[in-house]
Amino acid sequence: MHFTINGQSYDADVDVRTSVLDLCREHLGLTGSKKGCDHGQCGACTVLINGRRVNSCLTLAVMHQDDEITTIEGLGQVGNLHPLQDAFVRHDGYQCGYCTPGQICSAVGMLDEVKKGWPSHVSGDLTDPAFDDAEISERMSGNLCRCAAYPNIVDAIREVAGAEPEGRTAAEKDETMRSELKQGALV
Repeated sequence: MHFTINGQSYDADVDVRTSVLDLCREHLGLTGSKKGCDHGQCGACTVLINGRRVNSCLTLAVMHQDDEITTIEGLGQVGNLHPLQDAFVRHDGYQCGYCTPGQICSAVGMLDEVKKGWPSHVSGDLTDPAFDDAEISERMSGNLCRCAAYPNIVDAIREVAGAEPEGRTAAEKDETMRSELKQGALV
């Protein structure tokens, strides 16, 4: 089978039951995407396929032979980070780092959805969705972070989108997280 991943061509002789995640990690040595739950519930395996975010543990590689697959390795390199990678570093949007590749790939896809005007479940205006913390949290709800870096992740996304809140202090970030925990609205 032939695949295009991160702009490079790959030929791989894999079982037709092989997921995109296993193709990347086990057969091609692209280990940035992580296997968290292997059930599509945590988002650690998120990649972009033709620009759309996909849980790579749930999709078969054979289905994507003619598609452009982008993993975290294809977004940026050392010394030339993708803007979201750079923002995650500056906003401490990672703790242990396990979920970070999926979070970043998902955020890239999510920002494209916003740019296209696609509403989410919490969008008040279906023709022009607001880009606030609730909107970001809903759109990123398929990506879990066990270290609870959510406020920092939201700030990194807001910055790249040009909507960074002015003067949000660490205490304000903590208060936002406590409020979202109470409401069950964490990303």
